[in-house]
Amino acid sequence: MIVLTGARIFDGERFFDDHAVVVEGDRVAAILPYSERPHGPARDLGGGLLAPGYIDVQVNGGGGVLFNEDPTPEGIARIAAAHRKHGTVGLLPTLVTDAPQVMAAAIAGTREARQLTPATLGIHLEGPFLDPARKGAHELRHIRDLKPGDIATIVEANCGAVMLTLAPNRVDAASIAELARHGVLISLGHSSASYAEARAAVKAGAHAFTHLFNAMSAPAGREPGMVGAALDLDEAFVGIIADGHHVHEANLRITFAAKRHDRFMLITDAMPPAAGGPDQFDLQGRRVTCADGCLRLDDGTLAGSVLTMDEAVRYAVNVVRLPLADALAMASRVPATFLRRDAELGRIAPGYLASLVHLDDELRVLETWIEGRPTADGSKRDELAGNT
Repeated sequence: MIVLTGARIFDGERFFDDHAVVVEGDRVAAILPYSERPHGPARDLGGGLLAPGYIDVQVNGGGGVLFNEDPTPEGIARIAAAHRKHGTVGLLPTLVTDAPQVMAAAIAGTREARQLTPATLGIHLEGPFLDPARKGAHELRHIRDLKPGDIATIVEANCGAVMLTLAPNRVDAASIAELARHGVLISLGHSSASYAEARAAVKAGAHAFTHLFNAMSAPAGREPGMVGAALDLDEAFVGIIADGHHVHEANLRITFAAKRHDRFMLITDAMPPAAGGPDQFDLQGRRVTCADGCLRLDDGTLAGSVLTMDEAVRYAVNVVRLPLADALAMASRVPATFLRRDAELGRIAPGYLASLVHLDDELRVLETWIEGRPTADGSKRDELAGNT
């Protein structure tokens, strides 16, 4: 057991002052008033804020690693370690549209990584069943139609949560319903679909919209498009890249005013330069360069981001002017709910996994815990007392 004190606590919904968090093994045992804390090993965090650790459902890479190029347990571990320094305690390694054999390797690598790297919550397959007209940085030669064999591969992945981004004007409702029936988390994106097509896909079982505003049909006076569908369909989850490059801050304020906040997920769409990687990398034979905090192909197309989750939270609070509680929930509790892991992630509460982030007053990461274990690089401590 270890008792964490000395920091303000955000439990996923509310803030607590003068309280302590009791951790036993890999779980939270209690949040108690400081005066009622149990005797035993204790850790004074010395101020700041203790919150549920961040969960990112769209991570293409980080720390110099691209998942498409290294779809192995070791590659996933390096990506997770790089992002952990920025508060991410759970993620979906995300495969950009690629050849069938790369998809198979990524699924197998994720399956094995689930046994080795606790931050691995599953996989996000972003494509290849996309609309060529809205391909963004996805390689056209790998975009293809969904076949029955693809459905079998995806539903039999057995690697935790499986999120699939597809274009609703390219995949029929029956296929969407079949995937959803097997628990696949379907997100709509990279598509010029109409409002009606997006709505029909959600009715068939789609759950979310991938990086709102980017690579999707925008609203017009008589056609709401995919963006309009995402905001109008109250239950649908929405991924947001809050970096000042992908979506104008005013659009984000309008977006958050239009829909319940417990359906928005902050995501990074991070590529290898994020979390300490080099400023240039190769994406399926094409050069991607970081300039002024923005990643682009040589033709100017946006190609993911260098964003980390702590930066996304700070942008949401300091620029978009979201309440801190909402921004923190969008980085933790909401994605946990989307992933159907909200019974053990996204909150600090009895029985929940002790996957936490300690922030300073500027919302910079001081330390993380994943299932009771502290920062992997040992910059603070080797491990929580009692966890070996």
